[in-house]
Amino acid sequence: MDIRKIVYWHEEVHAEAGRALATPVHRVAAAAVITNPCAGRYVEDLSELFDLGEELGGLVTPRLVSLLAGPPRSYGKGAIVGVLGEVEHGAAILHPKLGKPVRAAVGGGAAIISSNVKLAAAGAELDVPLANKDEIWSFDELDTLTIGVPGAPRPNEIVVVIALADHGRPLARVGQRRAAV
Repeated sequence: MDIRKIVYWHEEVHAEAGRALATPVHRVAAAAVITNPCAGRYVEDLSELFDLGEELGGLVTPRLVSLLAGPPRSYGKGAIVGVLGEVEHGAAILHPKLGKPVRAAVGGGAAIISSNVKLAAAGAELDVPLANKDEIWSFDELDTLTIGVPGAPRPNEIVVVIALADHGRPLARVGQRRAAV
């Protein structure tokens, strides 16, 4: 795997809507900028990209877990594919094998890892969906991180993002009332 750089992002939310939170919400992400070995040409067998996903998941997720203040409650993933690639290249990295090392690092993960992939030029941002790692229908953890890496992806690159959080949305109140609807 040819990695140009990895950017780690850590957000601590201490207040929302003018109210202090009893416990800060920590959201973390890693954005790895890698060379797309399939850029500029059609490739039928994308299995080499499957392995890149597994390698990236094992490389960055343990560090992301260590940046959180508490155990991971939600996760998400995404990719921005440079313009010489295809959306399918991002999907090949994210779906077949990336989940296994992510789940190992977060201590489980019965739910799917929500994802988003797009084709874009350098400087693009991606909305990475977050959802509860064990229960996809847990509404209070449904959230989004907007991630971008300045100058990436170059046309022959892919930005691969893995994101975690140790709480749901600050002051979340939707899931508590879901049963009443």
